[in-house]
Amino acid sequence: MAADSGSLLQTPETHVVLLPSSQMGHLTPMPRLAALLLAQNYCPLRLTLITAHPTVSLAESALISRFLSAYHDRVTHLQFHPFSIDPSTVNSTDPFWIQFEVIRCSAHLLTPLLSTLSPPASALIYDITQLNDDDVLPIPGINPPLRKSTIPPLLCVPNSLFSNIFIEDGPNLQKLAGVLIFTFEALEAEGPEAISGGSPPVFSVGPFVPCEFEKLPAHGDGDQCGGDPGQPQPFEWLNEQPDGSVVYVAFGSKTALSSEHIREVGDGLEKSRFRFLCVVKEKMVDSEEEGGEGNLVRIEGRGLVVRRWAEQGEILGHRAVGGFLSHSGWNSVVEAAWHGVRDLAWPQNGDQKVVAEVAEICGLGIWEKSWLWSGDREKKLVKGDEIAVKIKELMDSDSCEDRRSG
Repeated sequence: MAADSGSLLQTPETHVVLLPSSQMGHLTPMPRLAALLLAQNYCPLRLTLITAHPTVSLAESALISRFLSAYHDRVTHLQFHPFSIDPSTVNSTDPFWIQFEVIRCSAHLLTPLLSTLSPPASALIYDITQLNDDDVLPIPGINPPLRKSTIPPLLCVPNSLFSNIFIEDGPNLQKLAGVLIFTFEALEAEGPEAISGGSPPVFSVGPFVPCEFEKLPAHGDGDQCGGDPGQPQPFEWLNEQPDGSVVYVAFGSKTALSSEHIREVGDGLEKSRFRFLCVVKEKMVDSEEEGGEGNLVRIEGRGLVVRRWAEQGEILGHRAVGGFLSHSGWNSVVEAAWHGVRDLAWPQNGDQKVVAEVAEICGLGIWEKSWLWSGDREKKLVKGDEIAVKIKELMDSDSCEDRRSG
């Protein structure tokens, strides 16, 4: 994230404008940052949220609605209507990255929109994605340097939409007034320290913890929780389980798993003999998921499978959850660290191998580096027996045992 004006505290009334991009992993930190800014009491603050319309997913739309409802008297909402682009002109089929590009290509439309604000904006905070594309990644605090195989495979594809965005946005960082990094000292102290003091200045602003407005109703509708009111809901089921006994399994709001992948994960959970709560996505965009019956499946005695969006922060904070099998998305790692839940990392795409490396070095979890991810087509499918072994290693660790013992 980056602020394109000076100090947020320059004027008697500071007017902060937030512009999130696409995908829940990018969107979620924005309203949490907004909530923290609104909670401060050392200067008058006005806040405007600009969102691209329409959003890609139902989950994005629902989170924006809950945030605006919670702060209806303190936040102004403006819809940004970017130009559409022909998907055939960009080398990508990912709807979230196409939306990211749509917003970038329509950035000039923000000027007249911002000019309507009163008082004028003091700062515009928007989120970007940036990595290094060298053969190795010499990151302070991580030794040895990360290998090129760790970075997103799409960065190595010439003229892909993903790599083009990085190449075009990289030089523009020097034009910004400041960069806000969603991280914190306890997780990676040396990295932010090494890049601080430069130009533009860099600030760590995490952790962002889940807010009250993010919580779903106890009986969510089918679009959010996937729950039939007649079926057990995730938190009702968790309340019935012993402390620290449940493995929570989720691969992010975007990652769609193949049927073979889902089958082997299920087999591994069964063979591990631990209780589990598993959130499964079979489509990248939630509006494409099949609705109705079967979105919440109870595995008699030991497990619950949810086929819709679930409130991860609340789940990780539940006393029954003892371990987390995740895709190593940054929000997931931060939330697990906040709640003291140990993580079994299974990176799927993007920067998730980098995140898994950081989490393992910090002692937040374990990572089986031989397991395949989206760019490893030549690797064999990870079988349930292997998954069961790593789940047992995760749940038998000292930190997980401590949660079970209270």
